[in-house]
Amino acid sequence: MRQIAIVGSGPAGYYTAEAAVKQWGEDVHVDIFDALPVPFGLIRSGVAPDHQSIKGVSRRYEATAQSDNVRFVGHINVGTDVTVAELQELYDAVILATGAPGDRKLGLAGEDLPNVFGSAAFVGWYNGHPNFADLDPALSHDTAVVIGNGNVALDVARILAKSRDEFAGSDIVSHALDALHASTIRRIVILGRRGPHQIAMTPKELGELGKLARACPRVDRADLPDAALDDSLEPGTRKSVGHLRTFAANEAPCSEKDVVIEFDFFASPRAILGEDRVDAVEVERTRLDDGRAVGTGEVYRVEAGLVISCIGYQTSPIAEVPYDAKNGRFANEDGRIAPGLYCVGWARRGPTGTIGTNRPDGFAIIEKVAADIGEGATKPGRPGFEALAARKGLDFIKFTDWQKIDEAEIANAREGSPREKFVQVDHMIGTLGRKQPDPAK
Repeated sequence: MRQIAIVGSGPAGYYTAEAAVKQWGEDVHVDIFDALPVPFGLIRSGVAPDHQSIKGVSRRYEATAQSDNVRFVGHINVGTDVTVAELQELYDAVILATGAPGDRKLGLAGEDLPNVFGSAAFVGWYNGHPNFADLDPALSHDTAVVIGNGNVALDVARILAKSRDEFAGSDIVSHALDALHASTIRRIVILGRRGPHQIAMTPKELGELGKLARACPRVDRADLPDAALDDSLEPGTRKSVGHLRTFAANEAPCSEKDVVIEFDFFASPRAILGEDRVDAVEVERTRLDDGRAVGTGEVYRVEAGLVISCIGYQTSPIAEVPYDAKNGRFANEDGRIAPGLYCVGWARRGPTGTIGTNRPDGFAIIEKVAADIGEGATKPGRPGFEALAARKGLDFIKFTDWQKIDEAEIANAREGSPREKFVQVDHMIGTLGRKQPDPAK
């Protein structure tokens, strides 16, 4: 019997568990650890709340989670509650599937000013992640700046721009919905260092901006290259640029909307300005030099009371696990970190690819694990962990416990919403009739 521990219950974790079951059938036990009492990681706390169809992939993970040989081990922080070394003593393979939950830093003066946030924090706030539920961004200025030219920047801009009615059917948490409804933001500026042909925005997400009830996207025609050059683009990018051309041609409707979403291309932020709180972003106009954005020396200010950086993510280090700080991921060679220790998904390759990209990644890493561990059967696995948890007084959450939390969230949903998420861990645990352990004891 092979004993596999997977750390992280998001897409990479569950796809890897699925691969393990297909590889070994009944001859494997897979324990999936997560620091939170609730599974599904990015699907729950990263995917936009108004993209419920994407969240539907969790049903596939539920099927894997309910296999007899797969177990969810929630509310266990690997690195503090138990160490990676302790897991390696208990399991034939330990696979880190922790994703990339941390924000990349801008590296600019003023980025630590109040009301400047990374996208992981801001998205976590409106998605109800317990680490960010108390973020309390001030939405009382008329202008917000969103830095980045990818889908996360689009998600953030769209969430800021939507009316309350447009969140019907979403699982945005109530504290965020109320704050957004009271927001006075009427101008959202999306800064991108390069031009329309270099965006990492997909057509579906970009097209959504043109269908908002109270907001209008605006693109400066002068920023768009000659239309004939679009033919050289990949089909998806070509379609996205087509949306930008439509936005540029339809400026008149913007006068009829309450909110304007401005695309400011060839714009590189140089500093965040302010004293008690952010007041503006200092920006340098850029040009392309062999595909790279280089400064022109032309500097201007965008007055703003809220700044959200959407420039990428990085994996959180774990004590004693080799880390590649430059690329924001665990140091590895094709997923191998050290004997018996592996990584998969964003923790392996950095924050690239889609949710579905993690499936082949999970199957590939299980092939490597199979080649390395052979027949297994030398480690105690689950019984060993249960004994360790008992010695440490760790009360872990199983998938059946999560199902009770899930039922309570669904029962608490406001009208039209699929659920009202618990945003505090003790409330999740309390649903099960348990108390949070006292950290002083």
